[in-house]
Amino acid sequence: MDLHDYKDVAENYDRYLEVMYRDFDAHEGFQDFYLELAKKYGKDGVIDVACGTGAVLLYLAEHGVIADGTDLSEEMCRVCSEKAAEKNLNLRIFPGNMTDFDALRKYSLVIIARSGFMPLPDQKSQIAALKNLGRHLVPGGILTLNTFDPWPAVQAQQMNTKADDYTFRLEYVNSEGYREKIYNSISYNPWTQIMSGSWKFETYDDEGKVIGERIRPLTMRQTYRWEVFLLAELCGFEVLDIYRGYKGDKEDLNDPMSAAKYQSNLIWILRKRG
Repeated sequence: MDLHDYKDVAENYDRYLEVMYRDFDAHEGFQDFYLELAKKYGKDGVIDVACGTGAVLLYLAEHGVIADGTDLSEEMCRVCSEKAAEKNLNLRIFPGNMTDFDALRKYSLVIIARSGFMPLPDQKSQIAALKNLGRHLVPGGILTLNTFDPWPAVQAQQMNTKADDYTFRLEYVNSEGYREKIYNSISYNPWTQIMSGSWKFETYDDEGKVIGERIRPLTMRQTYRWEVFLLAELCGFEVLDIYRGYKGDKEDLNDPMSAAKYQSNLIWILRKRG
C-alpha cells in the first residue's frame, strides 16, 4: 500500500496540505492553471486522473467545467465524493488504476495534476499508463502531467538517508481534533530512480503526551526529461509545451542546461497524434 491508500491519510489530506503550503506553496496557482487548460482543450470532455480529494476536480466544477475523476485510492475517491456532495456537485468519481482503467468514453483533456504520475514505479507501468490514457483521448487530445528535474545535490543526500532518519515536516490538527506532528524519511536509489520512504504521524492529547503513532509508506519515481520525450514518442504523443511551474513560464525545449538553472515542477503538455 501507498501513503494515499490509507483511510486516515485521505481524511486528513486536505488538513495537513493546508499547513504544508501555508508559508511556501510549490503549487501556487495550480487550480487556475488547470482551469485555463480545461477551457482551452476540454470541449470534448475532461477527466482528472489521480484526482485525490478533488483539489482540481471540484475547482473545475465550481467554475463551470464538469469533469470526471478517478484515483487509485478508494479512500481518496470516497472523500472526494463526499466533498462533491456537500457542494451539491453531481460528479462521476470512481476508483481506478491509470494503467488499465476504462472510463467507457473518450475525452479531449486528461489531467494528472501535481505528483500524480510519479508513483508509477518503472517504465513498464509508465508506458502502460500513457497508452491507456491515450486510448481515452480523442485524436489530437491533450494529456498534461508533472515531473521535476532531479537535483543531484538532493539525490546525493537522499542516497545516504536511512529508513528511520526522520525529519520534522509540520504540525496540524487532525479530523478527530487531535494535534499531530508529521515526520518523513526519504531515500533514493539511483539505479531504479525511486524515492522511497515513510511518513510518521504522531498524535498528542491535550497534555502533550503521545497517544498514537502511524507509519505510512510513500514511493515515487524520478523521471528525467529525456525519458518523458522518449515515452511520449513511444506512446503516440508529441510534446507541445513544458511549463516551469504554474505561472505561465515556458521551458525552452532545446535547452539541456535548464535543470541547472531552475528547481521547479515541469508541467508537460502532450498531444495525442492522429
